[in-house]
Amino acid sequence: MIVITIAAVVSFGVTLVLTPIAIRVLRARSVGQFIQEEVAGHMHKRGTPTMGGIVMILGVTAGWLVAHVDARTPDGAWDLSFRDFQMEGFLVMLAFVGMGVIGLVDDSLKVVRERNLGLSKRWKFAGQLLIAGLFAWGAAVADVTTELSFTRPLGLDLGWLYVVLVLVMLTGTANGVNFADGLDGLASGTGAAVFGSFVIISFWQFRHPDFYGVEGALDLAIMASALAAATLAFLWWNGAPARIMMGDVGSQALGGAMAALALLSNTHLLLLILGGLYVAETLSVIIQVVAFRGWGRRVFRMAPFHHHFELKGWPETTVIIRLWIVGILAAAMALGLFYGDFITSGGVD
Repeated sequence: MIVITIAAVVSFGVTLVLTPIAIRVLRARSVGQFIQEEVAGHMHKRGTPTMGGIVMILGVTAGWLVAHVDARTPDGAWDLSFRDFQMEGFLVMLAFVGMGVIGLVDDSLKVVRERNLGLSKRWKFAGQLLIAGLFAWGAAVADVTTELSFTRPLGLDLGWLYVVLVLVMLTGTANGVNFADGLDGLASGTGAAVFGSFVIISFWQFRHPDFYGVEGALDLAIMASALAAATLAFLWWNGAPARIMMGDVGSQALGGAMAALALLSNTHLLLLILGGLYVAETLSVIIQVVAFRGWGRRVFRMAPFHHHFELKGWPETTVIIRLWIVGILAAAMALGLFYGDFITSGGVD
């Protein structure tokens, strides 16, 4: 429990301190956000420093590393060294940083081109496929089960299709978080709820190894703790009115980390409920595209659907707070299902 707290404290502190520095540096270099002109109420955000996700990556990395520092030997002598790093922790870092790098390239191209057009779909997919392949290979090395899971494996072994599952979850979750990153603090606030839930799930799995059989669960809890703390610290500066945006580097990285935690904690399908808001945001875009191309009509005034409520006249802060509530309720429901499975399946004698 101490190492989980250390990861959170360090990650929160580093992110909170570095973010205002990043704001000044990015503003001085004119690294600003590009705004969709359809949402007139957002024009004041044009030029707000973006790519703040870089700070979250630094904060999480610092928290993860410091949590593995051991200041004493088993016999009580003072001696700085590192505890063993588990493969599962490396895999979450791979998904987190790897997807973040793809987002960073995307953001950088938008700044260079001075328009909301970054990395092409082909190159973005190629990068995501590379990350998914490396993740699947690492999971095989760590002997992670390839069975489809809800709160635990369901007995359906995917075999080589596990790579497809990894790719779908990485890209789907990254896109979902990216869609939600259209209002100040929406993605970071709901992200904190998701990662906080993963802290509870992973720590519970660590305390009940015979029931869950999840290797490296403590490292997963450490990573989830660092991620939850970093998103909360970033929210300090990203809340409305935002002084900095996370950019694609942030949304892609957070989405990759969520998918990785679900894959390694055997909660693949539970993520659909845990990140229910992101699922709804993604579905609203799909529904809008299908309806417009198929029937020439729009279901929403604008997609993702949080813009629909803005165009109906809701203040931005009202939309944010209400969607925070939806995200928190979804996370609470997922935790209830996770614990309910533990109770009903013999976890408690």
